[in-house]
Amino acid sequence: MTTATEADATTRAAREGPAWSILVMLSLAHMLNDTMQSVIAASYPILKESFALDYGQIGVVTMCFQVTASVLQPLVGIFTDRHPMPFSLAVGMGSTLIGLLLLAVAPTYGFLLLAVALIGTGSAVFHPESSRMARLASGGRHGFAQSLFQVGGNTGSALGPLLATFVVLPFGRPSVGWFAGLALIGISLLTRVGLWGRERRKTHAASGAARPVSGLPKALVVRSIAVLMLLVFSKNVYLASISSFYIFYLIDTFHVSVREAQLYLFLFLLAAALGTLVGGHVGDRIGRKAVIWVSILGVLPFSLALPHVGLVLTAVLSVVIGLVMSSAFSAILVFAQELVPGRVGMIAGLFFGMAFGFGGLGAAALGEIADRTSIAYVYEISAWLPAIGILTVFLPNLKKAR
Repeated sequence: MTTATEADATTRAAREGPAWSILVMLSLAHMLNDTMQSVIAASYPILKESFALDYGQIGVVTMCFQVTASVLQPLVGIFTDRHPMPFSLAVGMGSTLIGLLLLAVAPTYGFLLLAVALIGTGSAVFHPESSRMARLASGGRHGFAQSLFQVGGNTGSALGPLLATFVVLPFGRPSVGWFAGLALIGISLLTRVGLWGRERRKTHAASGAARPVSGLPKALVVRSIAVLMLLVFSKNVYLASISSFYIFYLIDTFHVSVREAQLYLFLFLLAAALGTLVGGHVGDRIGRKAVIWVSILGVLPFSLALPHVGLVLTAVLSVVIGLVMSSAFSAILVFAQELVPGRVGMIAGLFFGMAFGFGGLGAAALGEIADRTSIAYVYEISAWLPAIGILTVFLPNLKKAR
């Protein structure tokens, strides 16, 4: 499908209304995908013991997964903008399946890194094309469609620690391979989505229309994309501090059990899933810039307070942070797609890739800091990251600009 065809297809889809079955299948597949991925971080205590890892090596595991995804995603997005490959979604899920099976039996640290790299590759293939499909099926409700797609992923991320608590902890690392069954379900769902995408391409043949443009000065578009990248950096490095080290922070600071710590992580990730759904819907109604303001900078008072309170307030603050901060990504992604219309795959690949890459690099850096200082100090310095949200002032008001 050419860019012009994609624009025409999106316009027709807006008249037809959202393709709910496709959006639900994409969200479910995203949930399965991110459930399998989040099992990695939720299994860190077991991996740490199995391979005698230090915090720095745990950070490298996260970096290997997330950087693999971040490097490949923009390339996949650029390619699929020109040559959409709806069945690549099922192929990407197959890479995740292989990675999980290898993770369950990896004999050495090197094979462990290879396993998470395969899972990261699956993520790189999955996100750009599925984001395009969600926009095409949105019926014009782009923010809501992206949020529904994202909430599936966030729900999966929340389920990972819960499943690790009741499956991986009791049965050990080999039980990670059992989650390959989820990949088979995902392949089935994504094959059906691929069939829908193929029929959509046949229905909406190339119209010859010109590629849509934003109407904004190029310098403003470049500056705005740079600001959005910095906001993604702020959000994902902070979230990496929680997804990778929150369990260890709770154990080290409050002396809770591994199971209790994983349940607290589940609460945070569940709150993040709920916040994602709300953020896209609100963004469609009041504007994405307003959502970005609140979801990044608005977290700062809570992140600054978190390292200095007791266990109960830590749990409460983590839930608030998850609800507020998670609403940002859908708003940022759709804002960027509106700045560069007609490049849905490239923008999705770029921003999903940056989200993984910044999170991975942040996890590695924070792991080294934790080894040199303490886990508590990691949360004291990362608490200032939401202050980068002040850069939202440099984003244009797209409705006024047009």
